[in-house]
Amino acid sequence: MATEFHYPDIATKAISGILSEKRSSYAKRKFGLSEVQQPIMEASPEVRRIIERVLQAEKDKIYLKVPRNINDDILRILKEEVQ
Repeated sequence: MATEFHYPDIATKAISGILSEKRSSYAKRKFGLSEVQQPIMEASPEVRRIIERVLQAEKDKIYLKVPRNINDDILRILKEEVQ
């Protein structure tokens, strides 16, 4: 059973509201897999290739404790695909 938290005074409540993170309304909406994949599937072949390569680069680095140089990898991918 959850207990409700009460602030000791109005000033603490106001400061907490100002400094707290705002919740995204994004989380309230449930996305289906087709909605997530739709922009990728409707993209041009060039854009789809960029997306696939960037996703693969991110997958390759996700296991690392401190994934480094992902921005450099993405920039390299973009330069290669644009040329």
